[in-house]
Amino acid sequence: MTATDQRFREFKMPDVGEGLTEAEILKWYVVEGDTVADGQVVCEVETAKAAVELPIPYDGVVHQLRFGEGTTVDVGTVIITVDTDPGAGPAEAPAAPEAAEPAAEGGEEGRKAVLVGYGAAPSSTKRRARKAQPGTANGVQGAVQAELNGYTAPEPAPVSRETPAAAPAAPAGAERPLAKPPVRKLAKDLGIDLATVVPSGPDGIITREDVHAAAAPATVPEYDVEPAPHEPAPAPEAVAAARETRIPVKGVRKATAQAMVNSAFTAPHVTEFITVDVTRTMRLVQELKQDPDMAGVRVNPLLLVAKAFLVAIKRHPEINASWDEENQEIVRKDYVNLGIAAATPRGLIVPNIKDAGAQTLPQLAASLGELVATAREGKTSPADMAGGTVTITNVGVFGVDTGTPILNPGESAILAFGAVKEQPWVHKGKVKPRQVTTLALSFDHRLVDGELGSKVLADTAAILERPKRLITWS
Repeated sequence: MTATDQRFREFKMPDVGEGLTEAEILKWYVVEGDTVADGQVVCEVETAKAAVELPIPYDGVVHQLRFGEGTTVDVGTVIITVDTDPGAGPAEAPAAPEAAEPAAEGGEEGRKAVLVGYGAAPSSTKRRARKAQPGTANGVQGAVQAELNGYTAPEPAPVSRETPAAAPAAPAGAERPLAKPPVRKLAKDLGIDLATVVPSGPDGIITREDVHAAAAPATVPEYDVEPAPHEPAPAPEAVAAARETRIPVKGVRKATAQAMVNSAFTAPHVTEFITVDVTRTMRLVQELKQDPDMAGVRVNPLLLVAKAFLVAIKRHPEINASWDEENQEIVRKDYVNLGIAAATPRGLIVPNIKDAGAQTLPQLAASLGELVATAREGKTSPADMAGGTVTITNVGVFGVDTGTPILNPGESAILAFGAVKEQPWVHKGKVKPRQVTTLALSFDHRLVDGELGSKVLADTAAILERPKRLITWS
């Protein structure tokens, strides 16, 4: 390693996840010239799983930031250079690409610099002189002379191939234009009055080229004009595109999309539903909010749904498994890492509570609260989203009754908790208003037979119907 290499240390994009290949730079916390210390966070990046802050492993001064915010960078690519010995003298910065210097306004080209390149050079196209009015040398002089005589000559309307304009009649006594018979026939076919054509042939003879030039569309003047009535309407695709917004698929959204496709087309999904009276569970939620043992933690219906699901899995541990395709084995887990699907500004993520089945109700409430808060702040680490075994998705918070959830890749089951609504329900032989919800359980049919899945779903519902079973079944 040379002295320069020892002085200027390069920090590369690390693999902050499990085999991830790229990350997007969300925010830089430093700028070039800032002093940094070993362990100081210099930027925040988003991987396919979460947002992560990166600390710099060197002391020194930021020499160069290689990429801007919003850039996706491959793992192993240098993203920042640090000068670890700034007192050794000025460092040579990499030469910036030379930018073309714009020509001065009104100079040789008279061109103005724009975002890319330069504007168009002034047009050198000259208008074809028009046929002189009687008694003048050309159209311009004729207009001037007419102005002096108290008359302003009107500008002839542009002539179109599609709708030839009627040529003005030649004044009485005007000299007949000189043209050969074939040229006269061509002018007649094109609807051109030879009196309006400027001759270019010898002795003032009008040629075929003169007629074609007169028939060509006139140059658009440099002042505002009304659009032609036959101007074609923009294509429907262009109109639709003007009202659309395209969002690049990257980061969490890209990973979620790929995971859902893999799960849907790899694991054979089965979904079962059950509607249950949860009036007693909703009462218990209110009681627990006043319990001193639950002080400082958030108590909500999702907490009791999670606990009921964990108890049902404990009663039927065969559902807590994964499929090993390579070895053609079913791997049963003696622990439950309970995933909670969380909607965040960056997309859907599924962090999980490690060993959730071994936690007491207050511990589970604390873990749920910490998980949700961390997800909303965008600080969930990749480790928090790895190793899940089963998941709960709370679609009820959006007022949705139920759904058919897709398995989180590698997991055996996912439970959807629908909205709790007051509905007429038969209770003790009478129709009464009760708090009712619908649960949906999707499971991998390679691992879970219909009987096993039905038992887990039924037990979860039974506990929510009579939450005292949490005590007798635990």
